[in-house]
Amino acid sequence: MYKKIINKLKNKEIAILGFGKEGQSTYRFIRKYLPDKFVTILDLKDISNNELLVGDNNIEVIWGDKYLDNLNKYDLIIKAPGISLKDIKDVEILNKITSQLELLLEVNSSNIIGITGTKGKSTTTSLLYQVFKNQGKDVFLLGNIGIPVLDNIEEYKKDTTLVIEMSSHQLEFIKVSPHIGIILNLFQDHLDHDGDLAHYHNNKLNIFKYQKKEDIAIYADDNRYLHNYIENGSYRGILYNVRFDNTNGDDHSVRIDNGKIYVGQELVYSDGERNLIGDHNLKNIMFVILVAKLYNLDLEKACQTIMNFKGLKYRMECIGTYDDITYYNDTIATIPEATISAIEALKDVDTLIFGGMDRGIEYQFFTDYLKKSNINNFICMPTTGNTIGKILKEESSKNVFFAETLQEAYEINKKQTSKGKICLLSPAASSYEYFKNFEEKGKCFEEIVKGEQ
Repeated sequence: MYKKIINKLKNKEIAILGFGKEGQSTYRFIRKYLPDKFVTILDLKDISNNELLVGDNNIEVIWGDKYLDNLNKYDLIIKAPGISLKDIKDVEILNKITSQLELLLEVNSSNIIGITGTKGKSTTTSLLYQVFKNQGKDVFLLGNIGIPVLDNIEEYKKDTTLVIEMSSHQLEFIKVSPHIGIILNLFQDHLDHDGDLAHYHNNKLNIFKYQKKEDIAIYADDNRYLHNYIENGSYRGILYNVRFDNTNGDDHSVRIDNGKIYVGQELVYSDGERNLIGDHNLKNIMFVILVAKLYNLDLEKACQTIMNFKGLKYRMECIGTYDDITYYNDTIATIPEATISAIEALKDVDTLIFGGMDRGIEYQFFTDYLKKSNINNFICMPTTGNTIGKILKEESSKNVFFAETLQEAYEINKKQTSKGKICLLSPAASSYEYFKNFEEKGKCFEEIVKGEQ
C-alpha cells in the first residue's frame, strides 16, 4: 500500500506545508522510504532548528510571513490540516494541494470508515473503534483524534479496517471519499479558518462528494443543514439517514423510539445505563450501531461495549465532588450547541463557566437559551463570555459574574454554587485566545479544582 504512495512522490518536487505533528509525520514517512529526496518545508514559525531536521542536507526550510509565497513552483504540496489557504485563489496552486489523508484514500478508500461533523467526532470515532476492537477485528484508530494516518501504514493489511476522524481542514482539498462516510451533524464553526459557513460545510460534505455508487453515506437527517444539502445534492453513495425521532422509515433509516434504536423496522439496540450520558451521545450511538450492523458484527457485544465506554477527557468529564459541589470539565465544547447539550445532559447545573475566542459565530440563540435556563450563576470569560454576559446582566435576573482567569472563575464558583449542584466549565467557544488548545484549558481547570482540595 505504502509503495503506491512512494511511487507517486518519488518523481515530484515536494513541499511539506506546516511542520506540526502531521507535517513531521509526513517528513518521517518520506525520509524512511525516500532518504535522499530533496524536500522543501514551509511554516510560519522558525522550525529550522527542529531536531528532526538536524543533519539533513536534502531539505530547504522556508519560514516567516512569506512562507506561502511561490507555492506554484512545487509539483505537490502536502498540507497539514491547521494551515488555512482561504486567501489563496490561484486554482493551479490549489490543485497541487494534497494531504496524508488524500494520499491514503487514493490507495485504500475501500477499507476506510470516515467520521466527521461539527461535534461528537472524537467520541463516535473512538467508540466505533472500540466496538470493532472488542470483537477481535484488525482495526486502527486514526486521523484528527491525534494519530497521523501514515504513521502505521506498514501494519495495514488488505482487510484492516481504518476508523478515521476527519476534520473539515483534512477534508478541504480531498478528491477521494471513503467507502463509508459519516456526517454526525453540521453547525457553525471554524469560520476563522474557512472564511464562511458554506465553505466550512462544503469541506465536510467532501466526505460524500467523491463516493462511488457502492459506497455508503450516513448522515443526520434531522439536522437542518444536512437535510437540505442531501435533498438538493447529487451524491452517488448509498444513503442512510439517522433521525432522533420515532418516524417510521425504510431499511436505510435509523430512528429512535422510547430509547430503542431501529434500523428500518428492526430493533437493534435498547438504551440502558451508559457512561455516555445525554441525547447527543445517544445520537452518536445510533451511528455506531448502524455501522456495526452493516459490518455484521455481534450487536449484543457491540451494545455491551457501548454501555461500558467511559468517554474521552474534557468531554463532560466529571472531575469530582468537592465540598458538595460536583465539577464537570467540558472544554471540548467550542460551539454553543455543544454547551447546550452538556447542560441538558447533566440537568443540575447551577453554575456555568463559559467564554473564549470570538470566531464570528452567531450567539443570539445561545443567549436566549441561557436566559430561559435553570442555571442561576453565569461566570463569563473573555471574549465571547463578556459580550454575552453583558446582555444577560441587562436582560435577565441571573447572577452574572466576569472573570479574567480560570482561577478567578473557580473562586467565584465556590461562593455561588449551591451545595449538591454542578459547576460546569463549557466554553461554547474556542480556547485558542489564551490557551494552546482545549486540552490545555481543560488540564488547567482540573489542576485548579483538584489542587484546591
